[in-house]
Parts: sequence; structure tokens; C-alpha cells
Amino acid sequence: MTLRVAVVGARGRMGRQVCAAVTGAADLELVAEVDPSSGDPASGRTAEEIAALAGAVDVAVDFTVPSVTEANVHALIEAGIAPVVGTTGWTEGSLDRVRAALDGTGLGAVIAPNFALSAVLAMRFAAMAAPYFESAEVIELHHPNKVDAPSGTAMHTARGIASARARAGLDPMPDATETGFEARGMDVDGVRVHAVRQRGLVAHEEILFGNPGEQLTIRTDSFDRASFMPGVLLAVRAVAGRPGLTVGLDPLLG
Repeated sequence: MTLRVAVVGARGRMGRQVCAAVTGAADLELVAEVDPSSGDPASGRTAEEIAALAGAVDVAVDFTVPSVTEANVHALIEAGIAPVVGTTGWTEGSLDRVRAALDGTGLGAVIAPNFALSAVLAMRFAAMAAPYFESAEVIELHHPNKVDAPSGTAMHTARGIASARARAGLDPMPDATETGFEARGMDVDGVRVHAVRQRGLVAHEEILFGNPGEQLTIRTDSFDRASFMPGVLLAVRAVAGRPGLTVGLDPLLG
């Protein structure tokens, strides 16, 4: 069966790439490209265009901006369309609201902080390594047009590290900093996260673990947005078979 796909944010850098990937997939059909016609993502025009897709679209991929992505997802659910979301900036509260909206609908949704398979594996490796090291920090590096910091990938990585450390019963990480603490990055559940914005970068992450006398570095680099497309297509094909909210690609990879 051919899946009918819409792309929300189709004129953006990621949106254009997703449109090309869907068009090139034999089992998918690109039936709609949605973008704010007025140039104002908060204008409400996108919600109207989404509502008009009801019955004509099976799955919609959202790559927009954090300020409007939750509203887009709720509009998609109301239209009976399964969302696949790569836009970051999600909180536990906003994820809970999507879970509640999906309840009883039979629809699935996938919200992933990163669709690059190398990044998904790096997050998994970091959670595996976390119980064995005294210190851990995350550095994310992106292009200067990215509007949110730290990245959703870095936040997800840090939370995974923190959860693994908590399950292992580890003490807080050592840090004797008394002045200039703002230079230590954001505290995400006890894990420090640093954001770099620099021309020439695309999407990169380093996860640093330390023990006395040793260091482990896990690094993932996306040099082109094409690296995200296998993960996006995986989620598009899988979302209909997973009612409720799936956060991250990990469950889809087994």
C-alpha cells in the first residue's frame, strides 16, 4: 500500500530535503506541501491548510520551528493524520499534551530529537556508558541559523545519561566551580550541556566521559541534511503501526 505523505514546513531546508526523499521512495506519495503562505508561521494559515488535508493524507512530516510545531501536531491529530516530527524544542509538558490528544484516536505520532542513525546510536551508547564514568558532559555544535539551544538531541542525550546514572545510584558529578558558573553550560538533570553556533557547521555532538586517568569520547557528525532522510522515512513507514506517542527513533530500531 502506498502511504500518502504531506510535508509541513516544505519550503525550509529540511522540508525541501524531506519532499525529495518522499518523492524518491517507491512506496510513498507526496500529496501536499504545506508552508505558511503569509511568511508568518504564527498566522494560523498552516492550521487551515492542515485541516483541509483530512482524509487525503496518512502521514505528515513536520520540520518547522519550535514556536508552532506543537500547534501543528494538534491540528494534524484533529485531522486524523499521523505526525512525524523533527522540529525540536519539546518539553515534557508539551509531549504529555500530545499523548493526551492521541489517547483513544488509534493514531500514532513519532517525535524524534534527531533522525540521523549515527546520532540515535550515539545517544544509546552514551546511556550504556554513563554508569561507568564519574563525569559526563555534552557539547552540541550547529549552524548559526538554528533557533533553539541546546539542541533537542543534546537535551535527549543528557537526560538519558542522567537516567542511567540515577538507576546506577551514582553520586552527583564532581565540580568545584565557584565563580563564572554561567560558562559551565546548561544543567540538564545534573549533566552539563554546551552549545556552539558557527558558520560551516551542520549538526554535530560530542559526549565526553571521564574517570581518573581515562576519557571516552563519543562523537556524531552530520555533514549534510541527507543524513537525516533514512530515519525520517523509517518513521513515516512505522508510525501507523505504533498507536500513541513514540519519542525518538530507538524503539523503531529494535
